[in-house]
Amino acid sequence: MKLSSFAYLAGFGLKTILYGGKKPILGTVIVTDKCNLSCKHCSVNNITAVIHPYRQIKREMELLYDMGVRILFFCGGETFLWRDGDKILRDLVAEAKDMGFLIVNAVTNGTYPLNLPEADLILLSLDGDRERHNAIRGDTYDAILENIRHAASDNICLYMAINQINKEAVREVCLTARDTKNVRAVSFNFHTPYPDTRELALSREDKAACCRVIEQMMREGAPVFNLKSAFPYLIDNRFPTPCHQCVVVENGKVSTCGRCVEVEGLCGQCGYFFVAEYTLLFRGNVRVILDMLRTYLRYV
Repeated sequence: MKLSSFAYLAGFGLKTILYGGKKPILGTVIVTDKCNLSCKHCSVNNITAVIHPYRQIKREMELLYDMGVRILFFCGGETFLWRDGDKILRDLVAEAKDMGFLIVNAVTNGTYPLNLPEADLILLSLDGDRERHNAIRGDTYDAILENIRHAASDNICLYMAINQINKEAVREVCLTARDTKNVRAVSFNFHTPYPDTRELALSREDKAACCRVIEQMMREGAPVFNLKSAFPYLIDNRFPTPCHQCVVVENGKVSTCGRCVEVEGLCGQCGYFFVAEYTLLFRGNVRVILDMLRTYLRYV
């Protein structure tokens, strides 16, 4: 991370903590909900299968920038399916950088060639070892690993949603992150149980066991892009929601925190690690602040 970017984000954090602000700093643009996969834990793919046009996405980027967002994510669906004329995802990332966003990331399922060196991070979904990942996402594991090995840059962060199918494979994903070329880190979430996927939700005991494994892997040198200081809050779902410092825009509609915020009762079952981390950070939790400084300076 550039020193100027760090200084800007640190200043934002300090002002938010001191004055209790609710201004956003992290924003996500949903470029499409079209996806080439039908994963068992996903509730948001192919609802419309619309690929949003470039002009609309540019307006949404400008909207987020004007709101104060400086950390931008492109998300889907599958982001690498996005295209408008001769413009592809790579052009959106480059334009976001030119617009002034300090950190620009993209989320992908990894089944398309990973030619995106302009992104600060590519968040790539890997949901276990071969057996468990394929049980969730179809026969894609080997192709994804091959795409990672041939990626244009070493800016990949594996991204695992832990659920009842893959909860025993946390260690394997940590080892894959540690030992695979072009992978910088691994980030975890617990499954957030939308109404149609409640059977995949983890119990408190499951969450505690997973966090113990993640902590052990941290001690063994796995590059985990999560904050250990937030784990107790995640296990018991005792972090404040929604996160006002995060916004999502999809087809012109801006939502605080995420697309799930309007699903009744779901906020109280949130499994997104970043939501816990950011809400605790901006409430002035000293352990989380110090933990985030170390983690972000290392991996972003």
